Amino acid sequence: MTTLNGTLLAAEEAQNPLLPETYDIVWSLVVTVIIAVAFTKYVLPRFQAVFDERAAKIEGGIAKAAEVQAQADRAVEEQQALLAEARAHASQVREEARAEGTAIVRELRAKATEEAERVTETARRQIEADRQAASVSLRAEVGALATDLASKIVGESLEDSARQSRVVDRFLDELEASEAAASNQAVATTQEA
Repeated sequence: MTTLNGTLLAAEEAQNPLLPETYDIVWSLVVTVIIAVAFTKYVLPRFQAVFDERAAKIEGGIAKAAEVQAQADRAVEEQQALLAEARAHASQVREEARAEGTAIVRELRAKATEEAERVTETARRQIEADRQAASVSLRAEVGALATDLASKIVGESLEDSARQSRVVDRFLDELEASEAAASNQAVATTQEA
């Protein structure tokens, strides 16, 4: 027994206690190979399919996000272009309105000026007509008074129309001459002062 025990002890001493037995290593490798083959053949393709599906979804989501971002960028650019166009149009409308307003004001001023000139001309004509009528009326009254006065002074009747007309015209001419002399004298006095 001592020899058997000695051989066992020698065998135990020759083998490292940290290393498993050879049969354990062989059977562990066989089981590991079987599990690795089964894992590679059945489980790994399913994991790969799930990973590929998720990667496709992620890439599709990224592509959709990029597409949506591009659409949003285009929409923003379109909105900015429309806004710039609207601002330009509004500016143009304001300028047109100013121009129309200025034209309307000019037109109204021209019409007002024309109307004022027409009213002024009508007033001048009316004043001239009234002056002419007053002059004729005054001349007739002055003529009648002058005829009466001359009849009383001369002592004879001036009923003859030709004689009456000559006396009235001479009286009015003398009256106008005296008025003209008085106005000339007033102008000369004003100029000397």
